[in-house]
Amino acid sequence: MRNLADILGNHARRRPNHPAVISDIGTVTYGELDPLVRRVAGHLERHGIGRGDVVGLCLSDSVDHLVAHYALAALGAIILPLDWRWTVAEKARIARFFEARLTLHEADDPIAEAVPGLAVDADWRAHVAAARPLEATAQGADLPFLISLSSGTTGKPKGPLISQTHQFNRFMIYIVSLGFSEQDLHLGVLPLYFGGGRGFAMCALYCGATVRLFPPPFAPAALVAEVERLRPTITLLVPTMLRRLLALPAAERPLLDRLRVVASTGAVLHADEREAALRRVSRRLVNFYGSTEGGGLSLLRPEHRGPAARSVGRPVFGTDVEIVDDADRPLPPGEIGRIRYCGPGVAPGFHRNPDASAEAFKQGWFYPGDLGRLDAEGFLYLAGRAKDMIIRGGVNIYPEEIEQALCLMDDVADAAVVGWPAPERGEEVAAFVVARVPVDEGALLRHCRAHLAPYKVPKAVFFVDELPRSSIGKVRKTELAAKLPKLTS
Repeated sequence: MRNLADILGNHARRRPNHPAVISDIGTVTYGELDPLVRRVAGHLERHGIGRGDVVGLCLSDSVDHLVAHYALAALGAIILPLDWRWTVAEKARIARFFEARLTLHEADDPIAEAVPGLAVDADWRAHVAAARPLEATAQGADLPFLISLSSGTTGKPKGPLISQTHQFNRFMIYIVSLGFSEQDLHLGVLPLYFGGGRGFAMCALYCGATVRLFPPPFAPAALVAEVERLRPTITLLVPTMLRRLLALPAAERPLLDRLRVVASTGAVLHADEREAALRRVSRRLVNFYGSTEGGGLSLLRPEHRGPAARSVGRPVFGTDVEIVDDADRPLPPGEIGRIRYCGPGVAPGFHRNPDASAEAFKQGWFYPGDLGRLDAEGFLYLAGRAKDMIIRGGVNIYPEEIEQALCLMDDVADAAVVGWPAPERGEEVAAFVVARVPVDEGALLRHCRAHLAPYKVPKAVFFVDELPRSSIGKVRKTELAAKLPKLTS
């Protein structure tokens, strides 16, 4: 492998008329894609972007967004994914922390007033159309590729810098363990900001397959109709999407049965939900467990039934998994301990964060912060999260940043945020607040909406006189979680 973008030229020469990307506004063939990527790269080069420069990608899920990934790879630049749904303050803080040279953003995004950037609009496309294509892609054994953010947008950001070689090795997991090939038609239903959405779409193009961009939001019935219309072969969902599909009326055959692979990622799918999804959504459903830092870890296949159905599967291609104690000594099968794994797609550490790196990356192993056990047949079972991260609809949410946002309000003396088990999204966000003066829930939620992305806003706020704390002042969040009423919808 030289540069990830080089393969696009090969696809353009071999079958120029094959569809590369299909969107609601048209189709881009491989004969069109490679020149487009090189013109975008050339345009960015004339804006001073080159090898090692950090560029924020703050775009909606479009052809422009997908093309920008490969254009930046061609330059050897470093992609910094920014969710376009974040507030301006959230986006700007991440861009500044990682010293982004500029940010590519939507035309109406006010981030343009906070950090240097380029709007991807009609004027941008006109300049790209007239740009001189990049003559030669960046080369080298250790080309940087992407800062894969793995924590919230407040506090000190954490994100490993993965190389193009790491990304290529992650593609190999998709190819070997999931069977990606140039014959596939990938239905991209996850945001391109999301690691899985980005990884699957880029891998499809690397293989010479076709990507159909079908981003959220969409009705479950619309997804089923698109599968029937287009006949795709592979897609990646999060459990929330599966739960919404399960809420549809029963059909004569599974709703997504035309797909060769339906993969679920981002959060654990409970065994009973998985069984229902295998019956009613797809008989070829696989559960894909991994992390932004290390890529894919394990895969639970449809044939894995019985006790194994409660696991997250066996390690994927090229990946080794161990369970260790607090002294990092491997534990025998059946014993619960800290999960660690290594492989050619695992990042070496967090970018510009040596303290966090020392805790999570040790002697080539990555510690995702989960507890688990391995059985004698190599199946991995999760036993809980070592930290309090909330996973809502497959998206990681970190309580500390919501707590900090709440405490910015003068009327709030203290706050604690916990995960709230929910049938549809897996978890919702619940906030416990100690108020200085009487304040209503609506005011707090409006405050949160002004400071946080919509999916981080609490489902509800509960007022308490004080937060339960240990002798050293740590909030006992398990006591708070036990007070939560049961969510039924």
